Amino acid sequence: MNLWQRVPVFRDHPPGLGVCFLVEMWERFSYYGMRALLIFYLTQHFLFSDSRAFVLYGAYASMVYLLPVLGGAVADRWLGPRKGVTFGALLLVAGHFLMTIEGPAATEVSSAGGVVVERSEFHLSLFYLALALIATGVGFLKTNASTVVGALYEERDPRRDAGFTVFYMGINLGAAVAPLLCGWLGQTYGWRYGFGLAGVGMLAGLLLYLRGQKYLRGHADPPRPEALKEYVLPGLRREAAIYLASLGLVGGVWWVLQHPPVVGGLLSATGAALGLFVLYYALRRCDRTERDQLLACAVLVAFTIGFWAFYEQMGSSLNLFADRMVDRGFFGVEIPASTLQSLPAIYVIALAPLFSWLWIALGRRGREPSTPVKFVLAIVQISLAFLVLVLGSALRPDDGKVALIWFALTFLLMVTGELCLAPVGMSMVTRLSPKKIVSTMMGSFMLAYAASSYISGLIARLTSATTVGGELADFEAALSTYGNVYTRIGLLALLVAAVLGALTPLLVRWMHASTSRGA
Repeated sequence: MNLWQRVPVFRDHPPGLGVCFLVEMWERFSYYGMRALLIFYLTQHFLFSDSRAFVLYGAYASMVYLLPVLGGAVADRWLGPRKGVTFGALLLVAGHFLMTIEGPAATEVSSAGGVVVERSEFHLSLFYLALALIATGVGFLKTNASTVVGALYEERDPRRDAGFTVFYMGINLGAAVAPLLCGWLGQTYGWRYGFGLAGVGMLAGLLLYLRGQKYLRGHADPPRPEALKEYVLPGLRREAAIYLASLGLVGGVWWVLQHPPVVGGLLSATGAALGLFVLYYALRRCDRTERDQLLACAVLVAFTIGFWAFYEQMGSSLNLFADRMVDRGFFGVEIPASTLQSLPAIYVIALAPLFSWLWIALGRRGREPSTPVKFVLAIVQISLAFLVLVLGSALRPDDGKVALIWFALTFLLMVTGELCLAPVGMSMVTRLSPKKIVSTMMGSFMLAYAASSYISGLIARLTSATTVGGELADFEAALSTYGNVYTRIGLLALLVAAVLGALTPLLVRWMHASTSRGA
């Protein structure tokens, strides 16, 4: 029995699951550690307005999930998951360490034309470059780690959904610890310490991944190693050319992040191109069963956009809501708002084993809900999450803040919805996609995240409040704005769930449920 199989949660799974678990845990540690601080760094260090901060946050998050479409395709064709993950991790480490060069804090200066914000443009440029390195690094790492998990299981293996749930628990273990440590360090001792710790976490993940290759049974190797050694130009082999082109991509992302509206156009173009490719592949390269399953996969991926557009408020508008609107006192101690970003991940860690057991138990009895039904349940719960927060805001004491319990309950409902959709969605993509394009389809799953992240920034902008020196100017006006926006989110999510529910019988037929459990 190897090391991984001595741990109870891994005992009934392939040993490579433990390797993927750890690398994704540390990658999420680095990502969520930085994310917990990002909106505060923008509004309190650089003194961005809420509106500008939300749009930049959404643009950055969308690039984080847009680039895996490219990273997955490059891995499918040439690099393979091992080289893709390694290169991505190196870019992530560089980006997180570059974030430690924060420069002087911005200041507001009165002038004849009003208040002007003075900030170091040099350090702001370095900040954009750091974000570009991180986004590109995630592009090479994210889909490849998930693809290896799918490859560890046979197509009809009943452990597949449970394995992805365990993998998802690893993601959330990193996401739970990161805001507690990085957020506390960043807001207590200085931004650079929180960002630096995130970089250390990613470096640890890279080293563990390289040491654990023997457990992956060759699933992470390049598809054609000889192709990487071919010369594409005199003196330049294909592998080196890919890395050089990727560094050029970092420069492109650096520019795009300084012009956030461009991201919307990129998403539209990429989505249209990928949609046409999927449609062509389904109609011309697949048999009937493969065609139906691929189309069902594409429709369900499209519906995840609605879920994640609302869910991604966690790191933007809900993060500022916690800072400004929530009574964070707990036994005489005020909890930093950034550390509350650990709550969703803590909930997942507590509930993921229960959901994993539940899907297996229901599957053995032939009563497991279909994937579309799980998605409907997820969207309904995201709706209830926002409506609960609106209720909590209405029940707050006069001239007081919203009780912490309402905020915690909101995150709990978002997480139970997440557990019905995210790990199940990853499993669905690897199960229904033709093997030759599975990484590309996992990239399409990330593209849905990208679109929703950009949309989430536009939604968050609706909650923008007037600030002075990074502090809220009018509490009551801001709370009223939050209530109006969150009510509309809750009602719109219910409508999306109803539409998907109506399409569920057709999608189940397309998925050919008899070919795999949990379809």
